[in-house]
Amino acid sequence: MTLKADWEIVGAPVDPDSDERLFFTEHGWETIEAAAARIIPTDRDPGAREARVIVFLDRYLSGSDYIFAAADGSGFLKLTGKFADAWRARMADMQQTYRDGIKRLDEIAGSEFGKQFKELGESEQDHVLEILSGAPKPAPVTLGTSEAVGTFLQGVFDEGLPFFDALCLHVRQGFYCDPVYGGNKDQIGWKVIGFPGPKSLKDTMDGTYSTTEYFVQEYDWHELVPYLREQVGD
Repeated sequence: MTLKADWEIVGAPVDPDSDERLFFTEHGWETIEAAAARIIPTDRDPGAREARVIVFLDRYLSGSDYIFAAADGSGFLKLTGKFADAWRARMADMQQTYRDGIKRLDEIAGSEFGKQFKELGESEQDHVLEILSGAPKPAPVTLGTSEAVGTFLQGVFDEGLPFFDALCLHVRQGFYCDPVYGGNKDQIGWKVIGFPGPKSLKDTMDGTYSTTEYFVQEYDWHELVPYLREQVGD
């Protein structure tokens, strides 16, 4: 989707400390916040709860007002016409996915433990998520160890995803997004992975923030391109 530069800018950056609910009910908010906290748990580092991922999720699911941040981070682009209609239709499906998912979490929690999901302990919540996902809980990953860590490309598009997959994707997005969207409070997600991100989106526009220092300044193409490296050896 291509957005016109002259689209109206409305609102302001999302307040990560806000408890105002635009989409979730109180029960839904507490349930999803608890689930998010098990997907990116709090350990020696802050997790989804501290990064206020729930605020990102609530605003994302609320409609079309918090989708495209303005380039300078001052607010959000106002969607109108066919763009707004298309987004609202897409969000209607995802909103229902979340409503059904919250019910399913409570159904499993009730069947297994006789309580609602948000009332369970962490290990019990993990058990419910295992049943929901159909897969065992992933083992912890510690960077910098001698153990091999597998990587794979992770999608960024949520249309058509089942609840658990959508939730995991959205929790990652809320944890690592630019803080303008409400998650990643105080750049918690960036600090956890050692990413020195910009203080604001505006800094990426006026040259205040730059990644130049992280690029290799002097290099030999023969060292970087395998084909050229092979030619040198001939």
